[in-house]
Amino acid sequence: MRYGYFDNEKREYVITRPDTPAPWVNYLGSPEYGAIISNNAGGYSFEKSGANGRILRYVFNQFDEPGRYIYIRDNDSKDYWSASWQPVGKDLDEYKSECHHGTAYTRMIAKYSGISSEALYYVPLDKSYEVWDLKVTNNSEKNRKLNITGYAEFTNNCNYEQDQVNLQYSQFITSTHFSQNRVMHHVHGNLDALKEDEYIDNKNVSMRFLGMAGQKVSSWCGSKEGFLGRYHDYSNPIGVINGSLDNKGNYNENGCGALTTLLELAPGETKEVIFIVGMKYDDEAAKIIARYDENENLCEKELVELKKFWHGKLEKFQVKTPSEEFNTMINTWNAYNCFMTFIWSRAASFTYCGLRNGYGYRDTVQDIQGIIHLAPEMAVEKIRFMLSAQVDNGGGLPLVKFTHNPGHEDTPDDTSYVQETGHPAYRADDALWLFPTVYKYISETGNMEFLDEVIPFANKDEATVYEHLQRAVKFSAEHLGKHGMPAGLYADWNDCLRLGKDGESSFVAMQYYYAMTILRKFAEYKNDDNYVKQLDKQQEELGKIIQKICYDEDRFIRGFTEEGNVIGKRTDAEANMWLNPQSWAVISKVADEEQGEVIMNSVYDRLNTEYGAILMDPPYHAEAFPGALAVIYNAGTKENSGIFSQSQGWLILAEALLKHGDRAFEYFMENSPAAQNDRAETRVLEPYCYGQFTEGKASPNFGRSHVHWLTGTASTVMVGCVEGILGMRPDFRGLHIEPSIPEKWEKFEITKSFRGSRLHIVVKNPGHVQSGCKKMIVNGKEVEGNYVTEDMLTENTEIELYMS
Repeated sequence: MRYGYFDNEKREYVITRPDTPAPWVNYLGSPEYGAIISNNAGGYSFEKSGANGRILRYVFNQFDEPGRYIYIRDNDSKDYWSASWQPVGKDLDEYKSECHHGTAYTRMIAKYSGISSEALYYVPLDKSYEVWDLKVTNNSEKNRKLNITGYAEFTNNCNYEQDQVNLQYSQFITSTHFSQNRVMHHVHGNLDALKEDEYIDNKNVSMRFLGMAGQKVSSWCGSKEGFLGRYHDYSNPIGVINGSLDNKGNYNENGCGALTTLLELAPGETKEVIFIVGMKYDDEAAKIIARYDENENLCEKELVELKKFWHGKLEKFQVKTPSEEFNTMINTWNAYNCFMTFIWSRAASFTYCGLRNGYGYRDTVQDIQGIIHLAPEMAVEKIRFMLSAQVDNGGGLPLVKFTHNPGHEDTPDDTSYVQETGHPAYRADDALWLFPTVYKYISETGNMEFLDEVIPFANKDEATVYEHLQRAVKFSAEHLGKHGMPAGLYADWNDCLRLGKDGESSFVAMQYYYAMTILRKFAEYKNDDNYVKQLDKQQEELGKIIQKICYDEDRFIRGFTEEGNVIGKRTDAEANMWLNPQSWAVISKVADEEQGEVIMNSVYDRLNTEYGAILMDPPYHAEAFPGALAVIYNAGTKENSGIFSQSQGWLILAEALLKHGDRAFEYFMENSPAAQNDRAETRVLEPYCYGQFTEGKASPNFGRSHVHWLTGTASTVMVGCVEGILGMRPDFRGLHIEPSIPEKWEKFEITKSFRGSRLHIVVKNPGHVQSGCKKMIVNGKEVEGNYVTEDMLTENTEIELYMS
């Protein structure tokens, strides 16, 4: 079943049926002010931290309530509805709606009872408040008198848990007051005798507001119970039913902001009401509201600014291929998903409640990769940040606090860090993710000077980027298991696989091998000959160990427990085949070409499904060792034989590196949200963003996806498609073009910004092959091979590549 469609020209997903299988959401704003909104206006807002800066309340794992609600009441008939289908929920035979999710804005269009409404929700660029801009039109042939009511339910405390759980405290610190055109919600208002920089128990007064611009307030309410009415809910609030709010505030109750205005509309007439929400003191709130009263069409102007900003980022890389699903994801939605994950980490969604008050090291470093070709200037700032969260011993801080202070942080070696973050030890893979990320940035930009930039460590001292990377390799070299592979430490990428402090992970061993390949390139550039020889020796020894003890006929095993038990051997009753060691054996080049063919065929035969490859098989049930924490999940779920979406990106890349264009594209299509737009009732999640995992073949809900938006999938699939399928592989001096495509593609085009040049690349495939280059023409001149050096680039560079 289909609930909407992609408008690729406007870069929007248009939801035409509001009764979607789950709330389908969009992100508004930035970390300064973040907002999440569903297609039925559910969601919440926060300033800087989803955990400690929460403004609007949301009840997770329930019914997508409450939200940013705008009610419309006909004062003659006393009928009422909402500008979004929910919360009133009128009969869809009579109520028609569309939700347009765009790049950092959402527009909801509704028609009911001769009235059309258009509600635009957004956070203005570089501002820290949100706007709900409502336009209402009378499509009937008679004059209409309408009440328009905006409702915002404030948290009683900025901390999500305090608001939801510690009611003996949070119920008694709030009050609301009305001033001119706004409801002001005070938290700890009794501390108003303190100065701004004075605190009692780390507390001072904070304020939130719901304001109205464009029209006059006719009535207001500051109490949730006063607005809803006892034994009423959001679908039938007494304040809307009665036609007037009670003009009363809240004191020691649940606060809210509700504002009503009366609109009189002649036939064909349109009027505008603007609601504004933020965490501001009274004077600043008044100035913000006045700005919208005094500047005509300001909302549309701000929307144009938002589109210009985001579309400008996306325009840096565009494709035109025979696959609409591929074009839609790469050109807009996968890219936008990458930016959202890059910006928000795993901080806040409808699944992540915002309580992880920091950045996961491995997550964040991987997320950077997805936007490097689109916004290298944003990427390098986050790379610097993550390098400054590397400990001087070379390991990464498992959790990097939002308040991170380079050079002065505690580490997992300190009890205080463990107590504050809940992370008891280093993870084996954290710092190893730096290598592909730093390499991709330097290769994309040609900024070799970055290697010599000095960046502090998390706890003490400082070093160049090159030395930071050397420390990361040294960390792995100093934490080896008894076979000589990297020790498991607390965990590797798979948090549900605890091999033990001295256990060994083949996956991490392959990452370590790959890290030395990349570091060798940097060492060669710096003429660090002795270090090159050292790396060569270490890498050769590691490669021999992996081949000797990890290769098992048609697969690589997953690793060894610290007791010496083999995980993932062919004869195991459960979990005898694992996905990631196979794809990473190819990516790292641990596997030779023949092995690569064998192990990837095993993946396709054993692990692949119509929705992607499962993480391992068979699922754990009765044979799990103590560190196999995946057994806590139902079979076919998450790490226990679920289709972990992030791994699909590595799978796409591995098959492309083997020049298997058909199979790489098949893996893309199996897991692509856009390719499942017609199967929304099965997938459940939004058809425009990736989920963390899809339930595997062992689940009765095979194909159902979970944990939307904030997943490393966006980044790994983007890399798999751009570097793998499309073959955009820059290095220090230029760009290799090595596509691995479906053989049925006869032609495709790429426009790419690269080192100050606008590349227009046309790839022609008259022989219907999956890979290979017959000839390449750059700016009208045939060149040898498929490598575009930097000195070939002009302001606009035309490239034709003929495959063979």
